[in-house]
Amino acid sequence: MQKDSADHHALALWAAECAERVLPLFEAAHPTDKRPREAISAARRWAKEKLSMVAARQFALDAHAAAREASTDAARQAARAAGHAAATAHVPTHAAHAAEYAVKAVNAQGGDGAAEEDWQDEKLPALGSNASESQSG
Repeated sequence: MQKDSADHHALALWAAECAERVLPLFEAAHPTDKRPREAISAARRWAKEKLSMVAARQFALDAHAAAREASTDAARQAARAAGHAAATAHVPTHAAHAAEYAVKAVNAQGGDGAAEEDWQDEKLPALGSNASESQSG
């Protein structure tokens, strides 16, 4: 159970990193809307056990509302990435969606989505290995 929890937290932190990389695409279009930024923060706080899953989930819903209101495709995809990062607190599979939407945001802005995927792959945590490594030392 503890290993699964550590993996879940690691995925939330990774999802937050993925979403944060494209957050400027949202904030350039909507500089006063802090919902996606707050969702990324919520993912990190949940991973550090400083926020409940229920609270993180509300931040996720708020970021998705920001996505629906976004004026550009890049901003919309970036807000969705943030929403899924926070939603990772609820279900770990949301982390992959955060990464996917980050790539979509990069592509919508005319950037190099393949390079973004490469970065994500390099940063993806090695799940299940942290607990066993710390026990073997």
